Amino acid sequence: MNPSEPRPVPTDEALRAHPTASARTAGVPTANEPAANVSTAGAAAANAPTAGARPPIRPRAPRLGFDGVRRHWLAGSRAATQLANGVNLLFPAGERFFIRSVRSYLDRVSPDLAAQVKGFFGQEGRHAQAHERLFDTLREQGFDIDSLLERYEHLAYDRIEEASPRPLRLAVTVALEHFTAILAEDALTGGVLVHADPEIRRLLEWHAVEELEHKAVAFDVLQEVAPSYALRVAGMALATLTLGGFWLWATRELLAQDGSSLLEARRELAELRERAVREGESRVMEPVGKRVFLRGIREYLRPGFHPMDRDHSALIAATLARLEAEGVVVADKSEEAPS
Repeated sequence: MNPSEPRPVPTDEALRAHPTASARTAGVPTANEPAANVSTAGAAAANAPTAGARPPIRPRAPRLGFDGVRRHWLAGSRAATQLANGVNLLFPAGERFFIRSVRSYLDRVSPDLAAQVKGFFGQEGRHAQAHERLFDTLREQGFDIDSLLERYEHLAYDRIEEASPRPLRLAVTVALEHFTAILAEDALTGGVLVHADPEIRRLLEWHAVEELEHKAVAFDVLQEVAPSYALRVAGMALATLTLGGFWLWATRELLAQDGSSLLEARRELAELRERAVREGESRVMEPVGKRVFLRGIREYLRPGFHPMDRDHSALIAATLARLEAEGVVVADKSEEAPS
C-alpha cells in the first residue's frame, strides 16, 4: 500500500479491545480512561514480522494549537509538569539525531526496510517540529529554555555524538527508541494523560502512536548492518546515561525556574501517587526509573529481544480512531510521506 491509498480502518475487534470503547462513542475510545490492549506474548525476534510484512509508516500532520495551555498543565502539578517538560525539551534535537544516525546506513539496508526508514524520517521530523511549537508556549510562560537547549545540544551532539563512532551512534539510537516506545505505551495505557491539558494530551498521543508504529525500524537497521550483541549493549549503556542524565538535569533546571527543587518534586509526586491510590485509580504510575529505565534495560538485554515482541497494533488502531474522531489527524488520501 502506498501513502496515497486510504489507511485501513480499525477493525471492530481492535476497537473492542480498547477498554473505553462503548456504544456511547460508536466504538471510538474516549480520552477519559487508559487503554490496556497490548499483547505481551513475547515472540522471539526470529518470529517478528519482516519490514516488508509490516504496515507502511506514514507521517501525519496533526492539527494542534497550544494557546491557553496553563503553566502546570499536568494534574495541576508543578512537579509532574516539569518532569514531562524536561523530557519534552530533549525530543526535537534527539529525534534529529535519530534521523542522522539511521540515514548514514540507508544505502546498506534492504529495499523493504529502506521504505520503512523513509517513513521513520518523516514521522520523527514532524515530531521535532510539533514539540518546538510547544517550546513557544514555555517561552511565553517565562521559562528560559533557550539557554538550556543550547547547553544540552552542545554537550549531547557537538561533543558526545561527534566523539562516538558511527556504529555506536546507531546503537544508541536503537536503545533510545526502545525507551521512547515504553514511554509511548505508558502514555496511551497508564491513564496519566487523563489529567493533562487536552491539547498537550493530543500532541503526546499522536507522538506516542507514531513512536509505536516505527519502534522496530532503527533496531532492524542495526540488525542488518551491525548485528553485534556487544554493540547493542554498549548503545544501551550510553543511552541510559545520556537520557537519564539530561532528563534529570532539564527537570531540575525547570523546577528551579518554577520555584521548586528535585527534593520538593519527589515529595509532590509521592503525594500524587498516594492520592491516586486513595481515589481508586486503576493504575498508579510507578517512578520513571522503574517503569521506563529498569523495564527497558531488562527487556533490551534479553538476547532474543525484538521491538515487535509486544504487539501494539490494537492500541495504535484504537488511539488513531479517537484522534481522527477529534479532528487531530485525518486520513488524507493524497498525503505523501516526506523522504
